[in-house]
Amino acid sequence: MPLLEFLKPEAVLPALRAQGKKQVLQELAAQAARHLPDLDEREIFETLLQRERLGSTGIGEGVAIPHGKLPGLDQLFGLVARLERPVDFEALDGQPVDIAFLLLAPEGAGADHLKALARVARVLREPGILDRIRAARDGDALYALLTQSPARAA
Repeated sequence: MPLLEFLKPEAVLPALRAQGKKQVLQELAAQAARHLPDLDEREIFETLLQRERLGSTGIGEGVAIPHGKLPGLDQLFGLVARLERPVDFEALDGQPVDIAFLLLAPEGAGADHLKALARVARVLREPGILDRIRAARDGDALYALLTQSPARAA
């Protein structure tokens, strides 16, 4: 079973351009809306912005996991972006973010949303994974890193 089965190859952005946190969230919302035609880009963006107001989703070491629950979504949706340049995300450790993993869940997801968040965080905490993500040559390599078990990815 893939590590992050809710991540699809077309939802991997190896070089996202953004000048700041808000623009990162806007770009992630726009990309998500392209893959989720039943959802409105503005609604996705507002959901992410509301969550950020509660506290930064920058978890440290250059990683952010913006997330939210949305009505009209029927399954978990993941999208990962490697930023062209790190941006200030008000992360817990003060480090700028260059890897963003967007996670959207159905409004009634409950524990599934939290389990998915924990799984993303666990994968991104694996020893050496962030260096491999930053060094991945393209979106396919990035996708493989995040979806194959460590034994197969080696």
